[in-house]
Amino acid sequence: MRQLRHLVLAVMLAALPAASLADAASPVGQPPLPDVHAHDPWFRYLLPNLPAAGYMVLQNTGSGTAILTGASSPDCGSLMLHQSQEESGTSSMSMVSDIIVPAHGSVAFAAGGYHLMCMQPKLKVGQKIPFALHFKDGSVLLLIAPVYGATSAPPGA
Repeated sequence: MRQLRHLVLAVMLAALPAASLADAASPVGQPPLPDVHAHDPWFRYLLPNLPAAGYMVLQNTGSGTAILTGASSPDCGSLMLHQSQEESGTSSMSMVSDIIVPAHGSVAFAAGGYHLMCMQPKLKVGQKIPFALHFKDGSVLLLIAPVYGATSAPPGA
């Protein structure tokens, strides 16, 4: 069943531009859909019983705001939007309902800030996993990301 999900997602990925949202008509008076790209997506996997974290930079080259409202992957029991924060010397992490990617701006998903939290990960170091980012306007950005271990990361990360 897992292989079938990967095959279906791979076919969907092949049918779309590498990292852009599909064009859609905008209501009169509304800015056009933002053009959102993900740069250098990757996941850090530790152990099967611990959540994995996903990182990238989301860049919006469009003239309208993009609002990320969720994420999904067949390799995660659930994939959530999270934010780490430090306040008065205490670190905490919490789920967030959305992340705003401003027009002509970007948002970094990195350790200590926004990240994707993969619960019940079904990952292996060295594999590439498909995942989807879901936006408030109904658009979906499909991506594939490599999986790194606890002591490794892509160059520059």
